[in-house]
Amino acid sequence: MTRLLFAALLAAIPLTAPAAPSDPYPSTYAPVPSPPVLIRNATVLTGSGERLDNADVLMQDGKIAAVGAGLTAPANAQVIDGTGRWVTPGIIDVHSHLGVYPSPGVNAHNDGNEMTSPTTPEVWAEHSITPQDPGFGTALAGGVTTMQLLPGSANLIGGRGVTVRNVYANTYQGMKFPGAPWGVKMACGENPKRVYGGKGSAPSTRMGNVAGYRADFIAAQDYMRAWDKYNAGDKKGDPPSRDLAKETLMGVLKGEILVHIHCYRADEMAIMLDLAKEFGFRISAFHHGVEAYKIADRLAAEGVCGALWADWWGFKMESLDGIQENIALVDRPEKGCAIVHSDSSEGIQRLNQEAAKVMGNARRVNIDIPPERAIRWLTQNPARALGIGDRTGTLAPGKMADVVLWNGTPFSVYAKAEKVFMDGALMYDRGDKSRQPVSDFMLGQEAAP
Repeated sequence: MTRLLFAALLAAIPLTAPAAPSDPYPSTYAPVPSPPVLIRNATVLTGSGERLDNADVLMQDGKIAAVGAGLTAPANAQVIDGTGRWVTPGIIDVHSHLGVYPSPGVNAHNDGNEMTSPTTPEVWAEHSITPQDPGFGTALAGGVTTMQLLPGSANLIGGRGVTVRNVYANTYQGMKFPGAPWGVKMACGENPKRVYGGKGSAPSTRMGNVAGYRADFIAAQDYMRAWDKYNAGDKKGDPPSRDLAKETLMGVLKGEILVHIHCYRADEMAIMLDLAKEFGFRISAFHHGVEAYKIADRLAAEGVCGALWADWWGFKMESLDGIQENIALVDRPEKGCAIVHSDSSEGIQRLNQEAAKVMGNARRVNIDIPPERAIRWLTQNPARALGIGDRTGTLAPGKMADVVLWNGTPFSVYAKAEKVFMDGALMYDRGDKSRQPVSDFMLGQEAAP
């Protein structure tokens, strides 16, 4: 779809997603209107652990209407022959920096780390997003329909992340996932102590890291008590002075803002779990976690997801003890929540292949993971970690019709996303250039031969 056509479609749609009252920068995202679509006779991975052969998927009114065999198409439906093809939910990446570190990678675009203080809960990644980043389009071509955009990992508390729909828009609010909770990005280990220790300030050690978290959460508790006291007194007298940093952490303490932590070592993840208990908040996911396999049972027992790479390891000391079976071991059969994430503008284009590498590495140690389970690493589990699992992540009736039609099994180096639907609308078609969004930055630029 050309940029102008797509922008015209969006401009013609009434806003249907009112934001929560507490959001001063509300979402203006609205689905593109579309006729019903029926995909017939495909291999369907529902994202919830089921594989259906020779099955149909019906999308209607922006939702999944039905999944099963022999479905009847409405009179005005577009019918697609899925013979030999596979259908999955749209891929969700819980860890991306698209837009906050847009292409081209120049200093003028370096907007992901507010390296002015070790803790900056007051900053929001959404205020750095460049919607014209061409990386959004290449991610869409890889089947990615939703992603969390995060600050970087220089700070102990780097600020709020935001969940977005992977659509073309002139503003980030046009991409913002309506009603999705914010996430706060925290980081442990080497990065904060290197950044600030290198400046001759705290933290310069891991014990300094933990002291920094605790000091900020103690201050946030005091702030929350002050507001609770004011609200309980029928708002008599002057309210407490607003503090944007403490507001974010108060949201964490109240369970309104989800916690995502960049953390590599098992011992540090255990410390962060204890920190969460000390202050009464819950960790949604550890990101990167190359040693997550060492505490996989505890992660499963406490309902914490591991958002992990397939095989990145060894590039610094805290990543030295990674193994290629990490995700397979974190993916405990009952309560495990394993996620394949990117943290890369290139890796996000082939998350399906990253999941395939995990399956291959597991097979070599006699762990057989079928496609219907592996797809959950890319769809259901990340939706759970982002607090949007009731709306997307599986092909269940009533959920958003975020659907990818693949040319074959997605877990192959030969896999290509042929068509990508979002809210039932065809947003990407590999065979139709008018359905391949082009960012403003790329207009007039031809790909190098």
